[in-house]
Amino acid sequence: MMTSTFDKEYWEQRYAQQQTGWDAGTVTTPIKEYADSLANKKASILVPGAGNGHEFEYLIENGFTNSYVLDIAEAPLNNIRTRLPRVAEGNILQGDFFEHEGQYDLILEQTFFCALHPSLREAYVAKMHELLHMGGILAGLLFDFPFTEQGPPFGGSIAEYRELFAPYFALKTLEPAYNSIKPRAGKELFFIFEKK
Repeated sequence: MMTSTFDKEYWEQRYAQQQTGWDAGTVTTPIKEYADSLANKKASILVPGAGNGHEFEYLIENGFTNSYVLDIAEAPLNNIRTRLPRVAEGNILQGDFFEHEGQYDLILEQTFFCALHPSLREAYVAKMHELLHMGGILAGLLFDFPFTEQGPPFGGSIAEYRELFAPYFALKTLEPAYNSIKPRAGKELFFIFEKK
């Protein structure tokens, strides 16, 4: 059984050694297309476990100025600061997701869930529920490949996700992503969950 906690030190080391294979280098197509469909530019949006924050950057560049990025590691946040010097420091948050406090209309999931130790999955769902306004949305991508102890990333399935999220969320959409980036084609589920 894996015991690594994937703490701040672990992630700082991954960035220092440039072991960031999950980083697509830009916003991925499913998140981009979903963001493009959003009408309310004033919505409060959180992108947790965001790494280099390409999704956050896309939101900011497209007028979603009430957006926030959160990561436990400082290195990727410094990369964001370099790329987006005009963004207020208050929108760039360094800390542990499970200790974060706030209320959001929308939270975007992109390679965060799969990076957490599987023992934290139920806590992740409960924390997402806590951070959203009533009727708030958790949306993004989850990996769809057989679960293994070799990770991150850790896999999962539609059946597992239904069981995990259904007590807290109305599962509006949970389906294979048709527009994944090439390395992830056939391995991602796009989802939109509404807080109960």
